[in-house]
Amino acid sequence: MVKLMDIKTKKRLMQTACKVRMGIIEGTYNAKSGHPGGSLSIADILTYLYFEKINIDPNNPQMPNRDRFVLSKGHAAPALYSVLAHRGFFSVEELKRLRHIGSMLQGHPDMKNTPGVDMSTGSLGQGISAAVGMALASKHFKSGFKVYCAVGDGELEEGQVWEAFMFAAHKKLDNLIVFVDLNNLQIDGTLDDVNSPLPVDKKLEAFNWHVITIDGHDFDQIEQAVEEALAVTGKPTAIIANTIKGKGVSFMENAVDWHGVAPNYDQYKAAMAELEEYLKSLED
Repeated sequence: MVKLMDIKTKKRLMQTACKVRMGIIEGTYNAKSGHPGGSLSIADILTYLYFEKINIDPNNPQMPNRDRFVLSKGHAAPALYSVLAHRGFFSVEELKRLRHIGSMLQGHPDMKNTPGVDMSTGSLGQGISAAVGMALASKHFKSGFKVYCAVGDGELEEGQVWEAFMFAAHKKLDNLIVFVDLNNLQIDGTLDDVNSPLPVDKKLEAFNWHVITIDGHDFDQIEQAVEEALAVTGKPTAIIANTIKGKGVSFMENAVDWHGVAPNYDQYKAAMAELEEYLKSLED
C-alpha cells in the first residue's frame, strides 16, 4: 500500500501554495504584465519541490552540491519568484517589483541577478536542454545532485525539446526528473486547436523515458511520483502533471485569455480576496 503524506504536512503545503499564488497575483498586478495562468497551474509542484524535496540552502544559493531546478517554461517566472521569496531567498516584498526597471525579478528567470535561479530561461525548449546538460555534468563529475525541470505542454511543440529527451535517454540520466505541465492551453488556444503534442506519455515512453501521470494539484500524487522517480535507474523520468491553467482563482481557471494578461485593480482585489478566503479556511 502506498503511504500517504501526513495531514499536517499536506496542510502546510496547501497553505504555502496558496501564499505562492497570492505572490503570483501580487507580482503580475504590480508589473501590469506577466503570465499568471501558467504560473498558477504549476504552483503546487514548485511548492512541493522547494519546501519538501530538493536540497537547497537560501543562505547559500550557490552551494555546489545543491539540487538544480530549471524552469524551462520561463514565462511562468512569477511562480518561481514567489516560491523563492517564500522559501527565504529574498524578501516577499520584492515580488511587487516584478518587471520593474532595476529589479532583480525580470520577466523571465535571470540566473545572474536573482538568488536561487539556476538557469536563465525564456526561449522555449532551451531550458530542458540546459537541464539535461546539468544532469550529465552531475554524472560526469560524480557530484550526486539531482536535476528537476518543468516544461510546458505548448513548449513540447519545439523540436529542441525532443532532441533533449532523446539525448537524456541515450545517456541514461536517471538523475533527471522532468515535470510536464499539461494544462492544455497555450498562448493561442487549446493544444488541439494549435498543434497538439498528445499523447505525451506514449511518445516519451517511445523515447525510453520512465513516465508517470498524476494530478498536478494533488500533493500525495506529486510526492509519490517524485519518490518513484528517485528510485528509477538507467533512464530519466517524466512526470506528466495534469493541471488547470489559472488554478486557485476561479475566473482565471481554464481561460486562455489569462495566459499573458495581468489583472487590473478590480480583478486583483477579487483574486486576492478569493485566495485569502481559501487560506483562512485552511487555518481553521
